[in-house]
Amino acid sequence: MKSQILTKLNLPAKSGVYKFVSKDGQILYIGKATNLKDRTKSYFTRDLINTRGPIIVKMVEDADTIEWQETDTVLEAIILEANLIKKIEPKYNTKEKDNKSYNYVCITDDEFPRVITVRGRILNQKTKTENLKKYRNIYGPYPSGEMLRSALKIIRKIFPFLDAKTLKKDRYEFYKQLHLAPDVGLDNARSRYLNNIKNIELFFNGEKNKILKSLEREMLQFAKRNEFERAGDAKKQIFALTHINEVSLLKSDLFSSPVKGEIPTGRGGVFRIEAYDIAHLSGSDMVGAFSVIQNGEKEKDEYRVFNIRGFTSSNDAGALREIVKRRFAHTEWKMPDLIVADGNDIQKSVIDKELKILNLNIPVVAVVKDKRHIAKAMIGEPVLINKYKKQILLANTEAHRFVLSKHKKKRTKNFLPQN
Repeated sequence: MKSQILTKLNLPAKSGVYKFVSKDGQILYIGKATNLKDRTKSYFTRDLINTRGPIIVKMVEDADTIEWQETDTVLEAIILEANLIKKIEPKYNTKEKDNKSYNYVCITDDEFPRVITVRGRILNQKTKTENLKKYRNIYGPYPSGEMLRSALKIIRKIFPFLDAKTLKKDRYEFYKQLHLAPDVGLDNARSRYLNNIKNIELFFNGEKNKILKSLEREMLQFAKRNEFERAGDAKKQIFALTHINEVSLLKSDLFSSPVKGEIPTGRGGVFRIEAYDIAHLSGSDMVGAFSVIQNGEKEKDEYRVFNIRGFTSSNDAGALREIVKRRFAHTEWKMPDLIVADGNDIQKSVIDKELKILNLNIPVVAVVKDKRHIAKAMIGEPVLINKYKKQILLANTEAHRFVLSKHKKKRTKNFLPQN
């Protein structure tokens, strides 16, 4: 398949599932995307063989066109991809990755069913020993374990369920307090819980609209019976299903982020850089901040400052870790395409580790300074540094200027006597 054909197809910049199709109509490969246009474009880069391997290169050569199906959310794209792979068993999906290493969602056949993830090789062993009877339903395969874990976190906030960890000693109360596990002490606890499981099963079958209609009926019935708390719960679930917060999926989505050797252009053509820095005086009056550069322009209205507390001495790594946690707790803020750290490998490593914990796949570049605080080197992906060098330096300079001004202001305020 030639890239010119892709241009003519004009795929939308929306989430969904794409299919590479041969000349005789055979579906060769199925994939999911947060952005169908950007994702399919990545199959026509010069170094595809290095980023995806010879099998996928052969698949693109064998393909004649691409078909696609849009979804309302990335979460639904993940589920649709798995259902289609299971139904169609495309030639190159099974070739690219051994089915035994795929992930599956299994719902146990217990009094209070658990929702767990199981590797394909484990299911294969269970098939031989006929232990599959322990599961009431199995969904998959899901190629990305990281994305599946993020997806289950989102689903669990809407429909709380028990998982493998919940039953461990001292874990149940913890999950119950987080509203991620049912309160088995309530009236009709099991029937309520089984209703959640039913909705989870419908969701994994791609029947979100059926769930919404059912919840709307339940909400009205509860209201008629003056069960306003349960009516309110149903209303919250309806809202959550129609306003799914997919930040973790968007950032852990390895297929939507730049592949190695491909220069990212940002979402909607806007490339956003955030640069983080810290200022303090021997650990006192510590503040952290970040600047924002979008397409080479300063976005001063989006600069943010954080007062760092809890450190009795200088702890730049701890402060930086706190900034990252607090920054990404704000899901309403725009997400960066690149993060810049002021420092060296230590600062870069701190941010990388924190992003990994948060399931965020964002590249990080560290700007190394000399004794006069002048940039002398950069650590990170060379392709990013070469493409965005000026913007990286501007973001770093702005972050340093901004955090120093806030630190001085805080120090002055704390120095002056309080009335």
